[in-house]
Amino acid sequence: MTTPPGSPPPYGPPPSPYGEQPSHQYAQPPSNPYQPPPPPNYPPPPPYPPQTSAVSYPPPPPGYRPAPQKTTNWWAIVSLVFGILGGVLISVVCGIVGLNKAKQGQGGRGLAIAGLVLSGLWVALIVIGILFFVVFGKGTVTATNVAIGDCLEEIPDTTRVETVQTIGCEEPHAGEVFAELQMPDGDYPGQPTIDEYADQCSPALENYSPGAMADDSIQMYVLYPTPETWDQGDRAVTCIATLDPPRTGSIKG
Repeated sequence: MTTPPGSPPPYGPPPSPYGEQPSHQYAQPPSNPYQPPPPPNYPPPPPYPPQTSAVSYPPPPPGYRPAPQKTTNWWAIVSLVFGILGGVLISVVCGIVGLNKAKQGQGGRGLAIAGLVLSGLWVALIVIGILFFVVFGKGTVTATNVAIGDCLEEIPDTTRVETVQTIGCEEPHAGEVFAELQMPDGDYPGQPTIDEYADQCSPALENYSPGAMADDSIQMYVLYPTPETWDQGDRAVTCIATLDPPRTGSIKG
């Protein structure tokens, strides 16, 4: 089917039953209808203290006093020194005083104890030496150090005697010391004066061993100072009974 020119198309949009409708216009909504409240005005935070590795402690309470440093007392030091050197008596005395000082707050307790221990070791060594000499009864001693009751292994055969050999009297021996006469200090007295002292050995032997003078096997030997030993402090005229043949046991009556 043809439509004449100028006539409306046969299939146009049907008319609206509600009449002419106006075109809808929408208002543009505001970009941000709700404005957020401003942030509160807080004060700035305080600055952090600098970080260090030290640990802080509270101050000491009132009346607190730090402990004083201990000072080593010289008594303990002296005790240790003489304990090493063998001065037993001084070491013991200073060690005891040093321990008392240590109890009063001074230092040096260990030094004082060490000094006392060393002194004890010296005493032990001396005792062992004496016991060894008594048990075995033999030793080389200087002629000026012999004592009454010592027995000699043999009689010296020289005019100048520096040492003698002692032995226990229970062993066979050739001599026994029975008297020691001390001469007064002063200048060297000379041989005549020494001979006068030596003459006193005979009555001293009779007192030491009654009847010994009548025994032909017992003679006398005398040790006396020389000018050299006199200058060294020797003042002893030592009387020795010689035994020929050697015998065991003391001649002391």
